Amino acid sequence: MILSGMEIKRQYELGNIYISDFDEKRLGPNSYNLRLDNKLLVYTNPILDMKKDNPVEEIIIPEEGYILEPGRLYLGKTMEYTKSGNFAPMIEGRSSVARLGIKVHLTAGFGDVGNELAWTLEIEASKHVRIYAGVEICQIYYHTVLGDTSIKYNGKYQKSTDIGPSKMYKDFK
Repeated sequence: MILSGMEIKRQYELGNIYISDFDEKRLGPNSYNLRLDNKLLVYTNPILDMKKDNPVEEIIIPEEGYILEPGRLYLGKTMEYTKSGNFAPMIEGRSSVARLGIKVHLTAGFGDVGNELAWTLEIEASKHVRIYAGVEICQIYYHTVLGDTSIKYNGKYQKSTDIGPSKMYKDFK
């Protein structure tokens, strides 16, 4: 079951969900809009290796915006830091963003119970498109979980406050 917007607000007020800089204006019928931070990362190697910590280059989105190029992967993050408590959070791109040809997350939109972090976004554009820091780029929504929720997420991205490039190389150690 998905929480309604008013239930997200109630759970936030009870301390069961945390969203930094919570603003009721970003609350939807059954989600909450998250904003894009001003920093992007791009991988610098033309071939990525799962067994290696691949180098990245930082891009700061200027006030006049930054133009995404088709066929290039950008890693961004949400301005908001979230904690999910006993709920399973998920993010999805906003439809207005998708209608500009921007994919906000390639496959990593699912968070585990106990998830606590600023969300890393895997961004791709199908056309050249100008983006801006602070834009409401995606929405978070919460599922209730049936059963014991004593096992909490404690993975390699937990409590991340910055963009998290792939740490898959750690799985090979």
